[in-house]
Amino acid sequence: MRRHPLMLLLTAVLSLAAATTQASAEVSTERQRELLHLLRHDCGSCHGMTLKGGLGPTLLPQALAGKPTETLEATVLYGRAGTPMPPWRGLLTEEEVAWLVALLMKGVPDAP
Repeated sequence: MRRHPLMLLLTAVLSLAAATTQASAEVSTERQRELLHLLRHDCGSCHGMTLKGGLGPTLLPQALAGKPTETLEATVLYGRAGTPMPPWRGLLTEEEVAWLVALLMKGVPDAP
């Protein structure tokens, strides 16, 4: 089936629009500050204020090394059944959770 040049142009424009939308979905600097506060205080209430663990396990990079990021992101978004880990979906976007998990994997500033 031969495609019309106008359809090819439309496809290219829609692809560019989708890429632009994805780029704008990144976490803003202001939101990063809010997420860091949430991580230290809300997550820290169970995982320890220094993220070394408490009711929940440690969130330090060495403990998270080798764990699939998709699994960690799903845990934050959907919680863990049978544990006190609540779902954060609805309060955090997938992009925000991905940013938080990436931060945890490399180490939170001011955490040991």
